[in-house]
Amino acid sequence: MIKIVIAEDQGMLLGALKSLLSMEEDIEIVGLAKNGEEALQLVEQHQPDICIMDIEMPVKTGLDAAEIIYAEKYECKVIILTTFARPGYFERARKAGVRGYLLKDSPIEELVNSIRVIMDGRRIYAPELVDFVYEDDSENPLTERESQVLELVAEGKSTKEIAAELYLSAGTVRNYISTILEKLNVGNRIEAIARFKEKGWNK
Repeated sequence: MIKIVIAEDQGMLLGALKSLLSMEEDIEIVGLAKNGEEALQLVEQHQPDICIMDIEMPVKTGLDAAEIIYAEKYECKVIILTTFARPGYFERARKAGVRGYLLKDSPIEELVNSIRVIMDGRRIYAPELVDFVYEDDSENPLTERESQVLELVAEGKSTKEIAAELYLSAGTVRNYISTILEKLNVGNRIEAIARFKEKGWNK
């Protein structure tokens, strides 16, 4: 019997996945979670074979949870089930040892088949997602120092605080931020942080 934990913050989808997967004779749903934190607790409690997770969830995202499962060396194999076909997410998922990366509009039969294939030790990535990744082969355009500045901005630090931490003048930090916005082709710091994380350049 394949023991599975499902983590999904949309209640209706969570219930539907449970109902559909429970119809399979070799699958048992041992836990349901609404965020990545709950998923980690259930993985520790039930030691499932597989954890199926959404990416965008409160408290901890599916990728946050997958990284912890990988770092802690749990036996649980992670399948990401998402609507987000973003290169940055996919790269994070691969680095976190995720065994499956499927889009939510896939047929349930595809998910069931993927579960069994992954149990056999293989990996399954949605073809359209892999195509999407290879179409977007852009690399981080920021220098190491620019990336460092943006990461401190993302932590909520002010220009003055960043200047003090990096031993720079406030004017130099402002110049770095202007350059960052121009290189990332965004209008403000919030958009810059979002693009940086979406692309997976903060890892």
